[in-house]
Amino acid sequence: MFDVLVFVYENYFAGESCPEPAHLERKLSAVGFEADEIGEALTWLKGLDSAAHPEPLRPWLLNPSPLSMRIYPYAEQYHLGEECLKFISFLEAVGVLPAYMREVVIDRAMAAPGTPVSLEDLKVIVLLVFWSFGQELDALVLDELCDDPTERVAH
Repeated sequence: MFDVLVFVYENYFAGESCPEPAHLERKLSAVGFEADEIGEALTWLKGLDSAAHPEPLRPWLLNPSPLSMRIYPYAEQYHLGEECLKFISFLEAVGVLPAYMREVVIDRAMAAPGTPVSLEDLKVIVLLVFWSFGQELDALVLDELCDDPTERVAH
């Protein structure tokens, strides 16, 4: 599923609007993705659209109290895993991931296969959440999301 999501992000992020699901499904099939992967990805993207545009908006997420703290229930802790929870916390701490987007990231990560969700998959989810809100990432954050830590060289 994540291969399909990365393909959609890479091909439709830069200004080109994403086609309707039926047309996108045909394009993805023509590129060579399996029908079940396409179906999972389209269902996931539909959930992303719903999560990114809730009705009504949750005011406590738009303007949270500076003293508020996000408590993760066991199901989220288990499915996301320590590495992903630390990464979400890092993005919040540096001021890149506001509360309302954090909740969408968590929602979509909970809908993703794999327990725990890999950090690589979470980074794709974060990219897609920013895309769904029409927001561009700071260059350093984008580098962090796209960087492979196994290729880093110690100085």
